Amino acid sequence: MVIGMDPHKRSATIEVMAGDETVVGGGRFDTDRDGYTAMKTYAKRWPIRVWAIEGCQGIGRHIANRLLADGEQIVDVPPKLSARARVFATGQGRKTDATDAHSVALVGTRMAGLRPLVNDEQLALLRILVDRRRSLGEDHTRMVSQLHQLLLELIPGGAKKSLSAAQAKAMLATVRPRDVVGKTRRRVAAELISDLERVYRRSKEADKELKDLVAATGTTLMDLHGIGPSGAARLLVEVGDISRFPNRAHFASWNGTAPIDASSGEQVRHRLSRAGNRQINRVLHIMATVQLRNPTEGRTYFDRKKAAGKTSMEAMRALKRRLSDIVYRRMINDTAAATTTGPGGQRETATDSSATGSHPHAGSSDKSLPGPAATQHRTPLPPAS
Repeated sequence: MVIGMDPHKRSATIEVMAGDETVVGGGRFDTDRDGYTAMKTYAKRWPIRVWAIEGCQGIGRHIANRLLADGEQIVDVPPKLSARARVFATGQGRKTDATDAHSVALVGTRMAGLRPLVNDEQLALLRILVDRRRSLGEDHTRMVSQLHQLLLELIPGGAKKSLSAAQAKAMLATVRPRDVVGKTRRRVAAELISDLERVYRRSKEADKELKDLVAATGTTLMDLHGIGPSGAARLLVEVGDISRFPNRAHFASWNGTAPIDASSGEQVRHRLSRAGNRQINRVLHIMATVQLRNPTEGRTYFDRKKAAGKTSMEAMRALKRRLSDIVYRRMINDTAAATTTGPGGQRETATDSSATGSHPHAGSSDKSLPGPAATQHRTPLPPAS
C-alpha cells in the first residue's frame, strides 16, 4: 500500500492507495502527539506500506523525520510531480488537502525512481549546520547592505563594495555628526558593525565545524577548485545517493545545468534552464565564479568558448554544465572508493565511463539532454494486504 500525505505544520491529510490505484482509506490527523499516534494506529491496518510524503525537504520534513525514527519506509514526492498529477486529474484541478493527498498517492504509486528517505544521522547533522551557515550568510548580506546605505548618508561617496567590519569601523571613526539624525545614523551603523563582527565569528566557527564533518564523510569534493565546506555539505545532503542518477546528463537535468533547446528555424541555440535544484545550481555557480577569478582550467574553458563566438552567458552556462559533470564523477568515485576494497584491504577508486575527466575541457557535455528518458515501470509495490 502507498500512503500519500499532504503535510502541514499542524495537520496531515493522508490517502491510502493500492497498487491498482484503488483508494482504500484516508483521513486528516493532527501532528501533535495524540494526532500522530492516531495516524500511526490507523496505518497499521496495512502491515506492508510505503509512505509517499510531499516535500520531505521542506514542510514535510518534521513528520517524515518522526516516521523515519519509527522505522517506516518513506519516499519523497517533489511538489512539481504532485502538482502535475493534480492538474490532469478530474475536478478541474481544484486544490484541497484531500486532492493533494490523492495526487501524492498517485505519484507514489505510478512513478519509479522516487528518492527514498534514509535515517542517516551524519547527513541530518550536516543539513542542520549547512542551513545555519546559509542563514549566517544571508544575515551578513543584509547587514552589509544596510551599512552601505548608512555610510553613504554619513560619508560623501560612501564605502567601497567589498566592506569588512574593521574597514567600516575605521570609516565610522572619522564621522562626528552634530545633528540628532546624523548621530542616530552613526549609532545604528555602530550596532550593525558589532552585529557583523558577531556574524563573522559564528561563520568562521561554522565553516570549521562543517569542514571537519565533511572530511569525516570521506568525500573529496573540497579538493575541487571552488567548492568549500558549505558547498560540499550542500551537495552531500541534497544529492544523497549519487547512484540514483543513471548518468551525468540526468544529474545535470536535476540540478538545472542541462541547457534547454531553444532553436527556431535555421537558428540553433540553447538557453539556460531555470528549473532543477536551485541550491545545487547555486553551488555550481559559485564554483564557476571562483574558477573564473583564478587561472584555472575553468577560466581556460570559458575563454575558449568566448573565442568560439559564444556570449558570456552562454560560456558561463557551458562551464556550469561541465562542472556538473566533474562533480558527478567525483561523487561517483567517492561512493565507489567507500564501497570497493582492493588487495591488501586498500580502498580503490572506480571510474564511470560516462563521466568527463577532472578538468572542464575534457569530454563533451554542453548540450541538452538528447531526448526523453527510457520508459520506466511503476514503483514496485508489495501485494495489497
